[in-house]
Amino acid sequence: MSVDTNPAIPPKGCDMALKTPQAIQLKRLLNDMTMPGELYDTLPDGRLMCYACGHECKIGAGKEGVCRVRYNADGELRVPTGYVAALACDPIEKKPFFHAFPGRDALSFGMMGCDLHCSYCQNWVTSQAMRDDAAVASARPITPRQIINAAIQHNAPVITSTYNEPLITSEWAMQVMRPAKEEGFVGSYVSNGNATRRVLEYIRPYVQLYKVDLKSFRDRAYRQLGGQLPNVLRTIRDLHAMGFWIELVTLIVPGLNDTDDELKEMADFIVGVSPDLPWHVTAFHSDYHMPDTPNTQVDRLLTAAQIGADAGLRYVYAGNRPGMCGEWEDTRCPTCRETVIKRSGFRIVANRLKYGRCPTCQTPIPGFWDRDTVVPQENMGTPMWITEHPGALIG
Repeated sequence: MSVDTNPAIPPKGCDMALKTPQAIQLKRLLNDMTMPGELYDTLPDGRLMCYACGHECKIGAGKEGVCRVRYNADGELRVPTGYVAALACDPIEKKPFFHAFPGRDALSFGMMGCDLHCSYCQNWVTSQAMRDDAAVASARPITPRQIINAAIQHNAPVITSTYNEPLITSEWAMQVMRPAKEEGFVGSYVSNGNATRRVLEYIRPYVQLYKVDLKSFRDRAYRQLGGQLPNVLRTIRDLHAMGFWIELVTLIVPGLNDTDDELKEMADFIVGVSPDLPWHVTAFHSDYHMPDTPNTQVDRLLTAAQIGADAGLRYVYAGNRPGMCGEWEDTRCPTCRETVIKRSGFRIVANRLKYGRCPTCQTPIPGFWDRDTVVPQENMGTPMWITEHPGALIG
């Protein structure tokens, strides 16, 4: 898949469909902030097949991939580098990771662009900046060292690529996460899950935590968003098989994915991968191109959560309605139902986890916990100790 070049605006080898002067100026700036890509093959006909995401675009000379930030310049794939469109330090629960470093922060950075075009995107200012004139964000030059130093300053053990689709800017993310890992940080992706096995192998040495948006269980709905359901389901299976810590999120959008039947199919699929995968069902709020779609009601969230639990998922969470979802905000032991981590929104109210286990019955709670706890690994006879943790370096 490729996008035709606009001959009226020479953009150093890639298309510029945006029309406003500000958008065109931004596009030219971003074309200067590129480097040679690593995630592609050269085809016999001279096109470049990019495998950073599941589209696997075959990009002709002077054209872009569907993400609009990876392009073919004279037979070389150029990809983003050296800037952020967003940089923040957030509670890790906001990503959301509920089974990783509870109560700690994640240093989050993002660029621009996405391989999907969801009409309800909540990060559209950055993700849709290459498609939507109204979504023009700013690009701030930055070095990997500056990002790592920000994580040190804020005592954040996790560094997260987010705000846009991280898969399409994986070379830049690895520029950050390779040295970060050497200093003890944990890397994470907050992603739509439209991956290829090859890009997952590329990031695996430096990314331990991976959040996937499971947006629907209908391929027709996925195609309306610019993706394909089978790609996402394959990615989830691959992530689990490769040993990433995965948490799944489904934004419950009225009229898109909120029927009991579809939610049950999602839950059954997740159980088939592993009943220990956390599933977050979160509330939609009217945004971007869907201002007339009503917000998700709390009772619908609670129903979705119960469907997940009834299907056999051990860790189901209801989100985006702090204080309104009761025990569905908490982590409970699947054996004795003791509350081991109590939350209110993104805030940890109480953490009773002891060495990765329920303090009452000693059942292992799978996750990616602090250095003084253990991480139960599936198909292993004993839990595995985390031997390195950035808290030891930056605390």
